[in-house]
Amino acid sequence: MEPNDPKNASPRRKGAEQLPLAFTHDTASGRDDLLVSGPLSAAVTLVDSWPNWPSPIVILTGPIGSGKSHLASIWQEHSAAAAIHPVAGSGAAMAAALGPVVFEDVDRRGFDDTELFHVINSVRENGTSLMMTSRLWPMSWPVELPDLLSRLKAATVVEIGEPDEELLSQVIVKLFADRQLYIDDKLVLYVVSRMERSLNAAQTIVDRLDRLALARGTRITRTLAAEVLNELGNSEPAD
Repeated sequence: MEPNDPKNASPRRKGAEQLPLAFTHDTASGRDDLLVSGPLSAAVTLVDSWPNWPSPIVILTGPIGSGKSHLASIWQEHSAAAAIHPVAGSGAAMAAALGPVVFEDVDRRGFDDTELFHVINSVRENGTSLMMTSRLWPMSWPVELPDLLSRLKAATVVEIGEPDEELLSQVIVKLFADRQLYIDDKLVLYVVSRMERSLNAAQTIVDRLDRLALARGTRITRTLAAEVLNELGNSEPAD
């Protein structure tokens, strides 16, 4: 027999997982698909009230996976806002004079004090709007320009808390539905009670469960969920 004869394949090789192709899934992410609960309600109300904001500068703050980017995307689509990065030579202040602008991940991407100051002045002078997102409150940003600090103090800041169990449950159900998969409510509660409290974690868990179930040709079960949760570092809580 030839060494590469398929008949000689070992049982272990036959039992190996066959990883599926990375099919893309259209995740519904528009305003009508937004799931709202306590931690998001104030921010959603503010987004929906545009252009009748209490101030032309709005800053959404919250931890990773709290929904800031989703809300910024919804507002950007609704307002036709241009994405900017206020650094020297970027033309951000000019863009702010022409219409609404959005600056995401302020604390991670950084900015030029003078350019951001000009952006805010341009927004105020031309009656446009600026939304910024950040994990940190603006008073924690490394601002050295006193005039910019003064402008930031006048901005409307809305803090988004960690998603609660109700929101995470709804998100997980929605993410599975986007894949045309429907799982038992008890399994959803099992996952939510053991997972990291973030929307990013929900996306990762659902994606891994979907791929693993497809690779093994099995249903999504509690045993499979436990495996994925342990793999991602979410251990069983004590009884």
